Amino acid sequence: MIKYCSSLLAIYFYFSSVVLGQVVEKEKDLRKISIDSSLIGWKKGGMFNLTFSQVSLTNWAAGGENSVSANVLFNLFAKYNKKRLSFENNLDFGFGLLKQSSAKSRKTDDKIDFSSKFGYLIRNNSFFAALLNFKTQSMPGYNYPNDSVKISNFMSPAYLLFATGYDFKKKDIFSCFLAPVTGKVTFVNDQTLANSGAFGVEPAVFDSIGNIIKKGKKSRIEFGGYIKTVLNIKIAENINLNSKLELFSNYFKNPQNIDVYWENLIGMKINKYLAVSINTVLIYDDDIMITIKDKAGNITGQGPRTQFKEVVVLGFSYKF
Repeated sequence: MIKYCSSLLAIYFYFSSVVLGQVVEKEKDLRKISIDSSLIGWKKGGMFNLTFSQVSLTNWAAGGENSVSANVLFNLFAKYNKKRLSFENNLDFGFGLLKQSSAKSRKTDDKIDFSSKFGYLIRNNSFFAALLNFKTQSMPGYNYPNDSVKISNFMSPAYLLFATGYDFKKKDIFSCFLAPVTGKVTFVNDQTLANSGAFGVEPAVFDSIGNIIKKGKKSRIEFGGYIKTVLNIKIAENINLNSKLELFSNYFKNPQNIDVYWENLIGMKINKYLAVSINTVLIYDDDIMITIKDKAGNITGQGPRTQFKEVVVLGFSYKF
C-alpha cells in the first residue's frame, strides 16, 4: 500500500513541477495558447422539467388502483471565462412523489447535486483545476412497503468532495478531470442511521443488552484518486445526451474497490414546451450495504450491490 501511494504521489509532484515550469514561461505559452473570444464572460442558463400523471378507476372490472404522481427535474449552470481563467458552477435537483389508493405518498426520486470547478489554462484545452462537489437529498427515504423504517434522510447521506488535478476540456462538449489528490467526506447526520453504521460510517458500540455505550460517528473521511468525465452532445435533431461518470478510489482502504457514479440524461424536445426525458443513475459503493433477499422475499444478509435508477418522463419542459 505504501509503495502504491508513494508512486501516485511521485507522479503528482512530477506533474506539478511540469505545470509550474509552464507557468513561469508565460511568454512562450501565450504564443501557443489560442483563446476563443466567444467564450469570454458569463454564460448562464438552466432547464426546468415538470410532469404529472393520474389514474382514476371506478367499478373497473379488470382491476387496478387509483394513483397520482409528479416529478420535477431542475438544472442551473453559471460559467465564467476570462483569458486563462475558467469558473464553472452546476446545480441539479430532482424530486418525485407517487400516491397510490389509500397508501401514504412515496418518494420516487430525490437528489441535490452541486459542483463548482476552477481552472487555469496551461495549454490549449488543458487546465490545472480544483473541484468541489456536494451531493445529498431533501426528504427521508423508507424501506417500502414498510414506511416505519427510515433508511435515509436529508444530509444522511451527504457527500463532500474536494479535488485538485488536470482537466482536459473541449468547449462545452467534453471534459475529463483527473485528480490524484482528493478528499471525500461522507456525512450521516441522522444519529439513528449513524448508530447502525449506514453508508460506511463507524457504527455505535452496544452493551450485551442493547444499550449504547458509544454513539456512531456522523462522518467518514477518505483520501484517494478521482476521475470525472462529462459528455454533452447532440445525438440528432432535438435530441441531446448528457453523460457524467465519476470514479473514486480510497488509497488506504481497498483501493481496488472503486466507487462509481454514472448518470445519463437524454432529452428529446417535441416542441417549445413539451419534451421527453430519460434519466438513469448507476451507483456502486463498496461501503454501502444493501439488504439481500431470496426469491421468497426473505432477508439472507447484507452486502455491496450495484444500484440502478431509471426515470422516464413526458411533460412540460423549459430552457432558459
